[in-house]
Amino acid sequence: MVDSARLAADRDMAPDSPDADAVDARDPGGARSSRFVGGVLLLVLAGMWVAGWLSGTSAEDMLSLTAWGVMLGGIIALGGIGLTLCYGVLKFPNFAHGEFLTLGAYVTYGMVLVLPQSDPIWRFSFGWELVAGMLVAAAVTAVVAIVIDRLLYRPLRRHQSPLVLLAMASLGMEFLLRGIVYLIWGSDFHFYYSGRSNPALYLPFGLRLQADQLFVFALAVVLVALLYWMLTRTRIGKAMRATADNPDLAQVRGIDTEQVVAWTWTIGAGLAAVGGVMYGLASQMRPDMGFVLLLPLFAGVIMGGIGSAWGALVGSIIIGVAMQLTSAFLNPAYGPAVAFVLMVLVLLMRPQGLFAQR
Repeated sequence: MVDSARLAADRDMAPDSPDADAVDARDPGGARSSRFVGGVLLLVLAGMWVAGWLSGTSAEDMLSLTAWGVMLGGIIALGGIGLTLCYGVLKFPNFAHGEFLTLGAYVTYGMVLVLPQSDPIWRFSFGWELVAGMLVAAAVTAVVAIVIDRLLYRPLRRHQSPLVLLAMASLGMEFLLRGIVYLIWGSDFHFYYSGRSNPALYLPFGLRLQADQLFVFALAVVLVALLYWMLTRTRIGKAMRATADNPDLAQVRGIDTEQVVAWTWTIGAGLAAVGGVMYGLASQMRPDMGFVLLLPLFAGVIMGGIGSAWGALVGSIIIGVAMQLTSAFLNPAYGPAVAFVLMVLVLLMRPQGLFAQR
């Protein structure tokens, strides 16, 4: 197992491997370089910034919206990483992944109601019971994901079902999971701490942020960094990369691909659960939150480049900032449409995404 995984890792990290721009130089399709596409996206975001300012929103409020967009991007990234792992290892788009965010948020809510209430940590609005509930929710969501794979996806894989059948099965599972959430917790919106104050921190340049928002983004960056370290430095991470590269060869060389699949679901669903908790903490919980975030999740992953953890983070931040900036001059309900437009814009210029792998 180690030999095959090491071959995949060494090939990916070889010092003479060309970067994304070098690959583009040999691309007969003439795809734009990542620097060019990144510059275009920066111009688009700057245009949104100016449009919001011209519509009457102050520069300080636009700066705050930008910071809130970065926080939203961190939440989207936590869910998007699971999508890119699932597609890399299992080779199908999991439309039920958004419901893992919803499930994680609501399981944590149930734990907060059951556990004794503690004083808020530092300037955050939450106490240690939410942290404990989030850990439990990540474990529960991971178990649910593994059970779904054993009962639904693995039989389809063994029968070599076409991609469209796996995608439709995941879409049906999305509706089933959302129905279970409605059945257990109802259709009302919920807050983790109803009535508890969450004052803003006044930072330089008129920037107003809540301590919870800083916590959300910092947690997203830390988890992405840990995932990157796991994929590049640990045995199971190298086995996951080898399986994603060539599952048949990985199995021949002794890698337990079913164990790799289980780890993929565990990590992806666990991160999605944490992302759902962060979204519920930053705004509110509702049963359709996973479905609302599904298009931004796919947009961030595709924009960053499928298979890249850092690409998912960067693409998600771009999507989050754009959704927040356009709320200054558009109805916030158009946020998913903004994410879709940006994704199409990137695909037209660079179909493989910003951080394309060789």
